[in-house]
Order: sequence, then structure tokens, then C-alpha cells
Amino acid sequence: MYAPAGVKTSKDFPIPDNMKAWVLGDPGELKLIDKAVPVPKKAEVLVRIDAVAICATDLEIIYHGPPAMIQGGMPHNKNFTPGHEYMGTVVALGPGVDEYKIGQRITVEIHAGCGQCKRCREGMYTSCHNYGLNYGEVDKGHRANGFTTDGGFCEYQVNHINTLVAIPDDMSDEEATLVVTAGTAMYGLTELGGLVAGESVVVTGPGPIGLLGVAVAKAMGAQPVILTGTRDNRLQIGKELGADHVVNIRKVNDVVQAVKDLNGGKGVDYVVECSAAPSAMNEAIKMVNRGGKVCLAAFPHGEAPVDIAHIVRNNIYIYGIRGEGKTATHRAEAFMKQKRFDATKIHTHTFPLEDLPTAIRYAKDRVEDAIKVVVKMKPGAAQKIAAE
Repeated sequence: MYAPAGVKTSKDFPIPDNMKAWVLGDPGELKLIDKAVPVPKKAEVLVRIDAVAICATDLEIIYHGPPAMIQGGMPHNKNFTPGHEYMGTVVALGPGVDEYKIGQRITVEIHAGCGQCKRCREGMYTSCHNYGLNYGEVDKGHRANGFTTDGGFCEYQVNHINTLVAIPDDMSDEEATLVVTAGTAMYGLTELGGLVAGESVVVTGPGPIGLLGVAVAKAMGAQPVILTGTRDNRLQIGKELGADHVVNIRKVNDVVQAVKDLNGGKGVDYVVECSAAPSAMNEAIKMVNRGGKVCLAAFPHGEAPVDIAHIVRNNIYIYGIRGEGKTATHRAEAFMKQKRFDATKIHTHTFPLEDLPTAIRYAKDRVEDAIKVVVKMKPGAAQKIAAE
């Protein structure tokens, strides 16, 4: 039985020596194997993973590779376990850890910065200068579970205590997997200034980050909040999460003018771009008023044309964000704990761990209009439970 030297465990939470874990083979290929349960070191805990959500970035990694970096390059055929939006229960404590207790429910951030570079010291650990440079030497470099180190499509994982976010007992496993998604939206709004009460905000793209971007913006007091997209059912969810107006871009001749019409004929103060559409950047900079701010939270597959002259002439500020930095996940969890919005509206499907390939297919192909697909680790999970 699992009993590493210097690691605190509890008989109430027995831990096996080996676990089930999905590993990435060739592009698009996942294999379920046995792996040794990892051992937490100083300032780390072992998390029993209870649920993990599938992110669009997981699909990018599984099918294409980047932004994951394993052993100096692409992540395929390197015994790598992807997955990063997970939650669970603390079941073992590394040496010296007293910030969390065994049995405590938590959700996780992705990035544990090196803590030594310039960006980490500024609190920008998602922009750590050591990103991807550890290649398994986690005592020195940046650790990003599911990107540079093993992630959450397995039964147990080690996390640095700085990546843990305590959650209340009345928050479901599924909702807890969405905290990091809301945290990414929160990070974007934080970088735009944070004080958005009474300010006008457009969110482009009703994917998971965009939909929770609407929810977070509204919870922070933005007025109006306008959501643009192409799917009426997702736009409806956006309204339920707080959007004052929605625009189906396929039903208007000019989405920029449509946004301005909804904002009294003028540009908005902020745009949070979550669609990754090639035209989105130019549309965003023309939606904001002079001196407005644009946050880029999605990345297109290729280069996109940008009207730089319009940006300069109108003193428009552009921000790119990576992940859920500056402890934004903690602030998002606080909103969710206070029931400021219902993140579970974007959760549509649940599958058991052993059926991960099907869950991936639902997320990738949007089967049954899947939005956020969750994989449950606990025995007895239904093959598929459509969220109410």
C-alpha cells in the first residue's frame, strides 16, 4: 500500500500503489494504462481526482500537440497524461504541508510557476519564464499539469499547494471543474482593469469561457453586457447567465454596427474576445470606443490580419491573457460560492473515466450540442448523464 517516506496519509483515504491513467499516443490516440501513483514533495499534495472537465485546449493537445511541451517537444508517445480542469479530494500531504487537510475538497489551477523568475514574482505565474523548460525536473522549473507535466485524465495527481482552491461542500463536483474556466474569464476582466461596474462589455464567442465571461462581467456590475455568436441556443444560455443583449452574427449585416446600436449608438468600453475567429480582432477593435480595451482570450490557428492604424489612431489597448493568472480562480470561486451565477448551465454531459474517448468525441464534434463535458472518476458513474 502507498506509504512514501515523509508523506502524511490517512487510513480513511487508502491509496493504491498504481492507478488507471490515460496517456497520449499518436495524435488523437489515447490509451488507458496502469501508472504508479505520484508522490508529493515539499509544498505539494496528492489529489484524488473526482471529476475533470474537457477543455478546447485539451483537444488541441491531443490532436495537434501545442501548447503542451513534454521532454523538449511535442507530447505524443511520451507516456504523457493530458487533462487540466480537474477537482478532487486531498488524500496525502507532502513534507511540511499544513495549509490543507486530508479529506478536504479542492479544485485546481493549472500553473504552478517556478516562483523565481521575474513574471512569477509579479504574480504572473501563467507567463512564467521557465514554462516548458523543466521537462520533468519539477524541483526547478514551471509546472503546468496537463501541459508540461502529467494532468488529470487519471485517478490521482500531485499539485503544488499554490494551485489549490478550497471549495464548499455544497458545490458539486461538476460545478467545481468549471471554477478554472470562470477564473480565465475573471483574469481577462482583471487585466482590462477590473472595475467594470457600470461599464459596457462585449463578449464575442459563446463557448465555455465566453459564456462564463458574460456571467463574471455581469456579477462585477457591467452594464450592458452584450454577447455575440452564431448559435441561438448558446446565446440563450448567455442571456440566462446575465447578458443584457445577444447578437447572432449570422442574422445581422454588420455585427459592429449591431453592437453600437445596442449601446446607444456608440462603441463599448471593453471587448473580451473568445471566438478565435480570423475576423474577430478587427471587429473587436471597431466595437470599442476610443481609448477602449480589448482582451484576447482565444487563439486562432493561423495568423490574422489586424488594422494597426485603427488601433493607434484611436488609442485602443490590446491585452492577451494566458490561462487563469493572478489568483483569478480564487475570485471566481468566491462568486460561485456566493451563487452570483450558475456555472452549471454550461455543463451538458458526464461520462466515466473509462469512457474518456467518447467524452472527447462529444466535446470535439459537439455531439448533442455539447458545451462542457465532464469525466467522473468515482465508481458507478453513469455512462452519460445529460445535465438538467
